[in-house]
Amino acid sequence: MTDQSQSSGGRTAIGVAVAALLLIIVGIGAFGVSQVTSKTGSEQAAADEWAPDTFTLDNGMEVVVIPDHRAPVVTHMVWYRVGSADEPRGKSGIAHFLEHLMFKGTESIPPGEFSKIVARNGGRDNAFTSFDYTAYFQRVAADRLPLVMEMEADRMTNLVLVDDVVLPERSVILEERRQRTDNEPLSLLAERVSAALYVHHPYGIPIIGWKHEIEQLDREDALAFYKQHYAPNNAILVVAGDITGDELRPLAEKYYGVIERQEVDGRNRVTDPPIITSQRVILKDARAKQARVTQQIIVPSYTTAEDGEAEALEVLSQVLGGGSTSRMYQEVVVTQKLAASAGTWYQGEAVNDGKFGVFAVPRAGVDIADVEEALIQSVNKFLEDGITEEELERAKNTLVADAIYARDSQQAMAYSIGAAITTGLTVEDFLAWPDRISAVTAEQVNAAAHKYLVRDRAVTGILLPEPEES
Repeated sequence: MTDQSQSSGGRTAIGVAVAALLLIIVGIGAFGVSQVTSKTGSEQAAADEWAPDTFTLDNGMEVVVIPDHRAPVVTHMVWYRVGSADEPRGKSGIAHFLEHLMFKGTESIPPGEFSKIVARNGGRDNAFTSFDYTAYFQRVAADRLPLVMEMEADRMTNLVLVDDVVLPERSVILEERRQRTDNEPLSLLAERVSAALYVHHPYGIPIIGWKHEIEQLDREDALAFYKQHYAPNNAILVVAGDITGDELRPLAEKYYGVIERQEVDGRNRVTDPPIITSQRVILKDARAKQARVTQQIIVPSYTTAEDGEAEALEVLSQVLGGGSTSRMYQEVVVTQKLAASAGTWYQGEAVNDGKFGVFAVPRAGVDIADVEEALIQSVNKFLEDGITEEELERAKNTLVADAIYARDSQQAMAYSIGAAITTGLTVEDFLAWPDRISAVTAEQVNAAAHKYLVRDRAVTGILLPEPEES
């Protein structure tokens, strides 16, 4: 798979975790795909109980409430429509850097105390940055929700930064990059493959940033980015747990509704020129434990795709390389015994275009060139034969079943709907996902495969566990 974080089987949050909540809402069966016909009164009541409630505060902040009354706990998340792809050129890493600095205190909360207060109240918290969004969350007992809402609202506008905390945190970021990227050959390969795949678009810049640019980030850069993007009208509040929309609304108005809206910088992103040639990235590194080959192609995301294309790519990935029963795994791993693992993934959660990739890890003693050729032949065979109706139905059922298994995670519910909204989808899009998957036809899958699985547009990455030649 890719070295970007992916969900089970290479599918995006839309494909698994997002669907978890949808299945609860619309009542999809474990082995069917859209059984939303007649419901009993109790089934309808259960579906209504899980349905998200949405509203918008006067200052423009969107609110989504996902009821989950199984336990007296809530997951509270604030999402900002800004990520690393929205950074000024030459300031890579500033979105992630600011995420760290958001824990450095306000006038009412001393540096480092935010997480300690959450922990003292029996909760836990964290934050994360992606290309398209930055999010902060706390999981606490329901009666502690007002506390975390007050603190999160406070740091939305009252962040205090001084060099005494900013500069040491920059060193923390640099160390994080050393550990997770510079010392990890697979991460280095992924970084360079993305840089080759996206010629001009900011998705080709690592989320954590380039080392030489991180070293130059300072307090003024962080404050400027904060003031440009952190505002209620650029944020979404998502709360999942033991609460209703009617109960949350007065709390949201009390803590977030009093914050004034402000002008924010939109997503002014450059676009890539047409891809006219394939590329290869070869990394030789003695620290690598295994060789690896990956091929990636830019494809539409759920946000940019024409009707049905993203869903067709989702099904295509499942059939071609989504697990041990997939065509590619059976051909390259089981039958030819060339690889220890092989598969595909579709990254469709993005404001702009996404990615489709294939990968394989060679067996010991097998030449990586033979494995690469086997991947190519597996894709070519699919293009020649096309998907069968049996494969189509099995893929749909698997997508649904995986989502059902994921639905018990309250955090997955909050994460999934937040990620969907911040990448350009709506709650209605979110709710319609199962019906869109069920509507995918064999013709759509075959058309997507022929349209996008084009080798002349791919970037191939090769990792070799050997010293680089001088």
